Amino acid sequence: MDKNSNTSSPVRVAVECIDGQHRLTVNGEPFFVKGAGGGFGHTETLAHRGGNSIRTWSTKNAARVLDEAHAVGLKVLMGLDVARERHGFDYDDRQAVKKQLDTLAEQVREFKDHPALLAWGIGNELNLGATNPAVWDAVNEIATMIHELDGNHPATTMLAGANKTVVDEFTARCTEVDFLSIQMYGDVGNAKEKLSAAGYTGPYLITEWGATGHWEVPLTPWNAPIEQTSSEKADKILERYTAAVLGDPANCMGSYVFLWGQKQERTPTWYGLFTEAGEQTEAIDVMQYVWTGSWPKKRAPRLTEIAIGGKTRHDGVKLTTGASARAEVTTSSPTSSPISIRAEILSEATVVGEGGDYEPRPDAIPDTIKNTDCDSIEFTAPVKPGAYRLFAYVSDDSGRVATANLPFLVE
Repeated sequence: MDKNSNTSSPVRVAVECIDGQHRLTVNGEPFFVKGAGGGFGHTETLAHRGGNSIRTWSTKNAARVLDEAHAVGLKVLMGLDVARERHGFDYDDRQAVKKQLDTLAEQVREFKDHPALLAWGIGNELNLGATNPAVWDAVNEIATMIHELDGNHPATTMLAGANKTVVDEFTARCTEVDFLSIQMYGDVGNAKEKLSAAGYTGPYLITEWGATGHWEVPLTPWNAPIEQTSSEKADKILERYTAAVLGDPANCMGSYVFLWGQKQERTPTWYGLFTEAGEQTEAIDVMQYVWTGSWPKKRAPRLTEIAIGGKTRHDGVKLTTGASARAEVTTSSPTSSPISIRAEILSEATVVGEGGDYEPRPDAIPDTIKNTDCDSIEFTAPVKPGAYRLFAYVSDDSGRVATANLPFLVE
C-alpha cells in the first residue's frame, strides 16, 4: 500500500469516470474506498484487515488522526462539523452562517496539504430534523470555499437516507459539491434503487452503514428496541456489503462501515465493531473478507441466541424483583479457541440522542451476576422494578468476542 512516505505534499484526488464506473482517483490511480467510520486508536488494525480509509465527523484531533492514518497507509475523509438545525442553529441568520463559514475555512487551510487527506465531508445528516432548505445553500457556500482554498480534494455532504425531497434540494442548491454521500442501515441493500427513485444518478459514497438501526428493529412490549447478536450483525453486514457497495459498480465509489471503535448509542454494543475493552467482533472478520477476499486464520466466536428460561429477546421476558434466574447462551467457535463468558446487567437507556448525539452509558447494576460458565449465566433480578438488559460477552483466547443482550422487565 502506498503510504506516500517520502513526501509531505498533498495528493491529488478527483472524481472520474473510468470504463463507465465512477471512482475516486488518488494521483491518477483509482481508489475504491474500503473504509470505516472512526478508527482512532485502531488504525493499524484497519490497515492490517485490508481497509484503506477512515472517516471523521469533525477536525477534532485532526493532526493526530491524519498522522496516524498516514503512518499505516490510510486516507482520511475529513469531516467538517456543520451546525444542525435540530440543535437550534438558524440558517436564516446570515451572520451566524458567515461566522461558521470563516471557522471552517480556517480548518481547511490548516489541513488541506496533509498527504493522508482524501476528501472533505461537509456536515453530517444535516437533513435530519431540518425544515429550512437554506442549510443546503450554506453547504454549497462551504463547498465553494473548499474549492477556492484547496484545489486537490473534492467535497461531499452526508445525507440520512435518500429522500427525494432532500435529494432534489441537494441537486438544485449544492452545485459545487462534487458527489453525494448517503447513510443507511437496515435498508442499505436498497441504496441503488432508493437513489434512483430519488432522481440521483451520479457518484456517491455510503459513509455510514452496518448493524440494523435501533429505529428499525422490533420492540418489546415496553418499547425497548431488540438488538441483534454480534453474529446476526456480521451475517447482515456481509449481505449488505454485497448488495449495496458491490451492487452498484457504476456509481458507488466505496463505503465506510460504522463504527470502527465503540460508542454508547442505545446500548454499548449496538454499533461498535469493537467492545469497550477493545475486543474485536465477528463483523471485523467479515470486513477483512469483503476487503481482501480472505478470512482471517483465527475468527471471532459466534453467538446466535440468548434466552432466559427458554424465552428469547423476542418473547418479552419479565422477572420478579430479586428473583434468581438463568440465561442460556448459544455459542460456537470457528477456530476452537477456549471460550469464556462475562456478563453484566444495565438499566435500559433513558437519556437517548438522535442522529448519533451523545448518550451516557446506562448504570450497571452491581452484585447481580452470580456465576457464568461456557453456555450459561446465573443472575439475580434487580430489586428495583424497571427495564433492564442482560449483556453477554463471549470471548476467546485471541482478543475476539461475540456479544448479545436480552431486554427484560422487572416487576
